[in-house]
Amino acid sequence: MVPDIFRRTELMLGTPALDALAATRVAIFGLGGVGSWCAEALVRSGVGKLLLVDSDCVAVTNVNRQLMATTATVGQVKVEVLARRLKEINPAVELDVRADVYSAATAARFGLEGYDYVVDAIDSLENKAHLIRHALSIPTVTLFASMGAALKLDPLQIRATDFRKVEGDGLARALRQKFRQTGGLPARRFTCVWSPERRTNLGDAIQPDAGDTWGARKARLNGTVAHTTIVFGCALAGLVVQDVATRVPAR
Repeated sequence: MVPDIFRRTELMLGTPALDALAATRVAIFGLGGVGSWCAEALVRSGVGKLLLVDSDCVAVTNVNRQLMATTATVGQVKVEVLARRLKEINPAVELDVRADVYSAATAARFGLEGYDYVVDAIDSLENKAHLIRHALSIPTVTLFASMGAALKLDPLQIRATDFRKVEGDGLARALRQKFRQTGGLPARRFTCVWSPERRTNLGDAIQPDAGDTWGARKARLNGTVAHTTIVFGCALAGLVVQDVATRVPAR
């Protein structure tokens, strides 16, 4: 039986697609302003199993855009706070919660071969490049990646395309350079969410001072707003849901 919480989704997609979503396994790396909203949208859509990976605790400056961040959760482990919320939405969802960092050294312990989809919402360029290349090396995995959501103000410019078609995105440009340094672009193509928006009147990135505990772990701090990071995250979730639905025979 379809749980009542998914009746509206069933009306939209049909029972076979909803059953397929319940059997779908998604790994999300990075649970900030993009990844946290992606996780919630997937759970509300009926995805049955998620791997949630993020090593950070909630910081006060996360409150303006991250799903699990409130003034009451500052200082708590992000993945644990998010997992509690997701379980309140769907108590039956299976969650593998890792307060950990994905890197070349840790990649093997996440078992990506056991997942249908990998969502990359990582900020670290080196780790992002490794995750994308690693995920694309597994034939059974479909990868969707987020490019830069910071310094974007207009949600109507956000789009999803093949990575090779991205233009004007600083993170994508740096990622291409990293790929060239490590063997070239991945052989398999992948879809990413990005925005071509360029604004000259947005705040500049700053270098955090050692005494700024709210940003001391970051190499640079960029301005971000909720409505664009939310759209990035929900777009990634939409790519997963649509891909699952299109693989199911028509009603």
